[in-house]
Amino acid sequence: MASLKRLLVGSPIRTARLAHERLTKKTALAVFSSDALSSTAYATEEILLVLAAAYVWGGQAHAFSRVIPITIGIASLLIIVAISYRQTIHEYPSGGGAYIVAKDNLGTLPGLIAGASLLVDYILTVSVSVAAGVAAITSVFVGTRWAWLDEHRVAFCLFFIAFIAIANLRGVRESGALFAGPTYAFIVTFLFMLAYGLIRYYLNPGIVPPPNDVDLQVAEGYQAGPLTLFLLLGAFSNGCAALTGIEAISNGIPAFKQPEADNAAKTLTWMAALLATMFIGTSAMAYLYNIHPHQHETVISQFGRIIFTGYFSWFYYLVQITTAAILVLAANTSFADFPRLSSLLARDRFLPRQFANRGDRLVFSNGIVLLAVFSGILVWAFRGETSRLIPLYAVGVFLSFTLSQAGMVVHWWHKGKALRAAAESPADEAKAEKASHWRKSIVINGIGAIATCVVLFVFIATKFIHGAWVVVLLVPLLVLMFLKIHRHYVDVAQQLSTEGLGQLRPIHHEVIVPISGIHRGVIAALEYAKSIAPHHVTAVYVNLDDETTQKVREKWEQWGSGVNLVVVASPYRSLLRPLLNYVDRVKRSSHGEVVTIVLPEFVPAKWWQNLLHNHNSLFLKGALLFKRGVVVTNVPYHLEH
Repeated sequence: MASLKRLLVGSPIRTARLAHERLTKKTALAVFSSDALSSTAYATEEILLVLAAAYVWGGQAHAFSRVIPITIGIASLLIIVAISYRQTIHEYPSGGGAYIVAKDNLGTLPGLIAGASLLVDYILTVSVSVAAGVAAITSVFVGTRWAWLDEHRVAFCLFFIAFIAIANLRGVRESGALFAGPTYAFIVTFLFMLAYGLIRYYLNPGIVPPPNDVDLQVAEGYQAGPLTLFLLLGAFSNGCAALTGIEAISNGIPAFKQPEADNAAKTLTWMAALLATMFIGTSAMAYLYNIHPHQHETVISQFGRIIFTGYFSWFYYLVQITTAAILVLAANTSFADFPRLSSLLARDRFLPRQFANRGDRLVFSNGIVLLAVFSGILVWAFRGETSRLIPLYAVGVFLSFTLSQAGMVVHWWHKGKALRAAAESPADEAKAEKASHWRKSIVINGIGAIATCVVLFVFIATKFIHGAWVVVLLVPLLVLMFLKIHRHYVDVAQQLSTEGLGQLRPIHHEVIVPISGIHRGVIAALEYAKSIAPHHVTAVYVNLDDETTQKVREKWEQWGSGVNLVVVASPYRSLLRPLLNYVDRVKRSSHGEVVTIVLPEFVPAKWWQNLLHNHNSLFLKGALLFKRGVVVTNVPYHLEH
């Protein structure tokens, strides 16, 4: 197993190398922005899927034209959130994002709600991104003899999740270098496709074919109906999936090279600019080329087939390949942030401590493995269909957006009070100058909090019956779990405290050696037992067969070395219960002495030989573990072959 681990993960990295494992801005853009940028491949399609409900109702042919104003509204919200998070990055350069901001300014409970929301969002991000990437791959084969690949979406999804998990287990810098190429290839090809498509449309509008309404798809949970305000809000909330991943950079600031905050803020600006451009361009292309959502082919694939024809048709396949790659690799953003957020929660004792430990490659391995397992289960449960996962998506992230921005408002308010007090002293001109800027900051974060809160309620109202109720229920359950774990750690710390503890006292042993017969392993255990308490050792044998017991008695006279042998009856052929009853009797009569159980155990030379033997000592050790005042010691005897 160790050799397999080295093959997949690589050799361990020294702790001193941690600073050298940090990311440059170019690599960080690939690691932390792949989720946000990849959403341009399906955010427009999610808007069209909802608008399709009005289109198929009849008399609503203009329904799809609403994609443009909805996209502009979402892009405006994107700019507000990005500016807000730039401020968060500079004020909280240690990272942690919404969890740290909400916890420090709003209290522990809001912080835990933000943390739980982000953890859920990261799991859904992996599931949605990989499912969308697989959909882009299968779209290429629509109408070919390879169309049957669409029936194996789940298997493809699970393969890609495992691949990305292993890549991240190999280390932050190594995974960043691996994913940087596909990310930048997607950005270049996608921007070229948008520019080429717009130019070609205005030079030759006649190339737009009539819309194909065969196999038209409507969003999960929607029925044909008129174009109402509620339907428009539903389309808006679906398209807000484009904003997921915006917070990733603020969560992972410590992964950047120095100066961390400045590099993170610049990377966030580039990400927001690229995302807004690509999202608006995609929606404009879908509108101009009369693209309607289909069940077995993505929107990107549809206008790619229209734009790239003749000698340039090969570029369509390049676009699909890079789109599929970025969609699959978008899950990498979650694999970068989920383990880091889990480590912060574990550090504060709200998750098991194992999540705070770095693995051989200086990454939080336990968080990576847990994320892969849960996202795989989700993909399997929803059969790898993006449209079925989207209703669960983005509720958690907008909840964390709102709490983070509200926390920053409180942060600026307290900072403003301190700065105003300092400004009254003419001796500190620097603080007086800063006092004039906090009001601008509080307005920016206040607008961000209100905007994301409104979107959150729109999301819940429009998506609740379509699956968002799962997230609404899951977040409080996670918070309750966090509190239970924290209470346990606090109780453990109190009970293990040395406060009020007396001086060390001598211990007197009453030793019991359970035996299954007489062999070299038993003799070694007896020798060890007599070294602890020479005159207080008892061997115990459970009588399962009278004839065998008699042979043990006879052999004991030669090898017992003066140790008393007690034979315990077992009329029901049970081994464990008679031994436990005997231990209880000895414990009651021990008069304060420690009852020590010495378990003889032989260890086979080959791992597979363990399958050929009983492991009664393991069951006995497990049962005795929960008995107060009882100490269990194993004495292994190693076989040579």
